[in-house]
Amino acid sequence: MDVRFTDLKKSYDGRLVLNLPDGGIRSGSRTALIGPNGAGKSTLLRILAGLESSDQGSVQYDGKREMPRQDITLVFQKPYLLSTTVENNIAYPMKLRGVPKAQIAERIDELLEELGLTAFKKQKAWKLSGGETQKVALARALSFHPRLLLLDEPTANIDPHTTAEIERMLLTISEKEAITIVVITHNLAQAKRLCDDVLMLHKGELVEAGESRKVLAQPQNEITRQFVAGELLL
Repeated sequence: MDVRFTDLKKSYDGRLVLNLPDGGIRSGSRTALIGPNGAGKSTLLRILAGLESSDQGSVQYDGKREMPRQDITLVFQKPYLLSTTVENNIAYPMKLRGVPKAQIAERIDELLEELGLTAFKKQKAWKLSGGETQKVALARALSFHPRLLLLDEPTANIDPHTTAEIERMLLTISEKEAITIVVITHNLAQAKRLCDDVLMLHKGELVEAGESRKVLAQPQNEITRQFVAGELLL
């Protein structure tokens, strides 16, 4: 799914937190949203997901302003799982969409295997560790084959091994299903490993965009350079 935003503005209590004249995410790409705290990354992600509305401007999905909600999903940094089993959590979005039971069962097994969760199929969600919870939330988000997957720091609170598993899963899904992925991350090494493109935000503005390896290795904007070097505090 190709996503374009034009003249996008958002304010809270009279303070402008997002001011994006033009920008977008390429269809089928894996794009990292980077920048310091307060840059506007989460606000942009929530607007793309339809959880918040902009004060001005528009977002187009494959050239259309109408949001295809059935094709978009968002996974939070601290996801909420239903108080039931792992398999029921993953099945839930598919049941809402009327997917046949046989297809639901097949998709659940496929995702559990890819994420190393097969042994947890009947496990109650509240008994999972933080990393296991994040993997189940990701499996649930991917269950119905979304065209746009939005991730808000999905590996911020989990161990390196689980982080690597999730990154491998996202790379595999991206290649197999041509899904567009947008991920907020403060881990610049992860942005290099996982993402094709990067959007650098600062104080609500898009200061640099391009291929992740080029932008992170040789940033053209001074603000981006300071951020990559760890010198940007605000």
